[in-house]
Amino acid sequence: GAYVLEFFGISIPVLRVAGGIIISLSAWRMLSQPDATEQRRSETPNPTSIDVAPSRLAFYPLTMPLTTGPGTIAVAISLGTGRPTGFHKATLAFLFETVLAVAALALLIYVLYRHSEQLARLMGATGTSIVVRLSSFLLFCIGIQIFWNGAAELLSALPLGAAGPTPVVVTH
Repeated sequence: GAYVLEFFGISIPVLRVAGGIIISLSAWRMLSQPDATEQRRSETPNPTSIDVAPSRLAFYPLTMPLTTGPGTIAVAISLGTGRPTGFHKATLAFLFETVLAVAALALLIYVLYRHSEQLARLMGATGTSIVVRLSSFLLFCIGIQIFWNGAAELLSALPLGAAGPTPVVVTH
């Protein structure tokens, strides 16, 4: 990932800003979309008038749409560029911790995806809606934090005089 960024001349702070925007926008869409149960109540069943692709009809209430996608890739590259350089104990520890974290997350995602129907049934429509809204809000906050970290790095790199022209004071 770092080599691709270097090839295109993209800095890590810019990647963080872009990744934060993508994550925040995805979370905002999840927050602002109507509740699935409300939408289903207002729809009248008419099987002959479905003009929507089947993939758009799927609804997985306990999964975040960002388990893979541009936001995840931006975060992974951003974290990966913070790896220690050279080959020593810190590098081995970083690699071990990264592999362990990826394995734990993959297992957690698998278990949640595998049992999402049972979990949704156990929580009910209201509980599922609450979890989706809370997860969306937390995801929005994570996106803003990633954006802010990148923006703060970019702003701190500006020269002190870059804030604008120096005001001229005229005294008589």
